[in-house]
Amino acid sequence: MSQNKNALIRYKTIDKCLQNHYRQWTLEDLMEAVSEALYEYEGRENPVSKRTVQLDLQLMRSEKLGYNAPIVVYDKKFYKYEDEEYTITDIPLTETDINVLTETVSMLKQFKDFSLFADVSDILQRLEDKIYAEKSHTKPVIYLDKNDDLKGLHFLDTLYQAIIKKVVLKLEYQSFKAEFAKTFDFHPFALKEYNNRWFVVGRVQAKSPIVNLALDRIVSVDFDFSKPHLEEDFDVEAFYKNVVGVTVNQGLQAVRVQLWVDAENAPYVLTKPLHHTQRHISTKEDGSVIINLLIKINFELERILLGFGSSIEVQKPENLRKRIGDRLQLAAKRYEL
Repeated sequence: MSQNKNALIRYKTIDKCLQNHYRQWTLEDLMEAVSEALYEYEGRENPVSKRTVQLDLQLMRSEKLGYNAPIVVYDKKFYKYEDEEYTITDIPLTETDINVLTETVSMLKQFKDFSLFADVSDILQRLEDKIYAEKSHTKPVIYLDKNDDLKGLHFLDTLYQAIIKKVVLKLEYQSFKAEFAKTFDFHPFALKEYNNRWFVVGRVQAKSPIVNLALDRIVSVDFDFSKPHLEEDFDVEAFYKNVVGVTVNQGLQAVRVQLWVDAENAPYVLTKPLHHTQRHISTKEDGSVIINLLIKINFELERILLGFGSSIEVQKPENLRKRIGDRLQLAAKRYEL
């Protein structure tokens, strides 16, 4: 058992003893109680020394653990809490505690659509009540990107359950290009989030390619228990290893993309890489840099590159360079007076 856990058992045991006002507690009594508690958890006899318990009492009295326990000695040998209502399990929250708990609750509530977190909803409610009771008007300082108005988020838990329980789905789905919604069977393997948008990943049938379906395009979801779920060991990390976003051109191999980044944007690109395969090749005298990516070219990558405008230049491969150049020329024409 770790030393930290041993110490926690000792503190809780001493606290329990000192809450018992129907008995007088000497140092030897506390040593015996702590030794018995450690034996119960560790299963071996290892009497606690007088020095250890004395140090525990000293630490519990101090601010170091945040207890500030009002432990006093009376009749020169008995220990008790001066405040009979005191316990280390009900110490007030500090301002730092409140801020940390506020942000933690806020972040956990981002996942309210998953039943995986249903068991902690009561705990979150009690934490919120405790925080409010301790200090109202506390404003959060951590803000995560989210879009609560995005359609389809209420399907998250249904899809999650279908994946872990290996159930075939009957989806009604309408892509952006389709005039009407279509209904089809779908074998879900994973859920993926990109740019505040959720996708369910899977196959329509055994030999069909892996596809990503946006949750905001799903009209309805039902289960089809009559059909067996595809037995497939889908590795989502390997599948998306060489792409940005969710679009995977499965017939393509990853290629080396060489980019020039101007001096103004170089620090941002170097500290927040465009992809985990990014490598810094060289730095020019003007502060601009050359970087390489080993990646499959897709829509999301092109969108990122176009977003940098004139700050990034695609040097290789030539087909990507031409495509980005053509898009930028067309964009420039939109602004011609």
